[in-house]
Amino acid sequence: MPEFEQLRDDISTLPTTAQQLVVDFVAFLKQRYSSPEPTTHQPLNLENEPFVGMWSDRPEMADSTAWVRQIRQQHWRS
Repeated sequence: MPEFEQLRDDISTLPTTAQQLVVDFVAFLKQRYSSPEPTTHQPLNLENEPFVGMWSDRPEMADSTAWVRQIRQQHWRS
């Protein structure tokens, strides 16, 4: 690791304020490139969401596949 020894020697010849800048920059890089801490995600509970089932009482949803097919034909006739 001769490069690190040279780097250490170069840093030691800098003024104290410049050495502190190097220390701060290395701390910044360590923080920026460190592995993010694993996050725990709560499973999504859709049962309590107001949008779930909002069309369940609509007569056209009795056969949702046919409804989608009809909408597609209306808008994108081939």
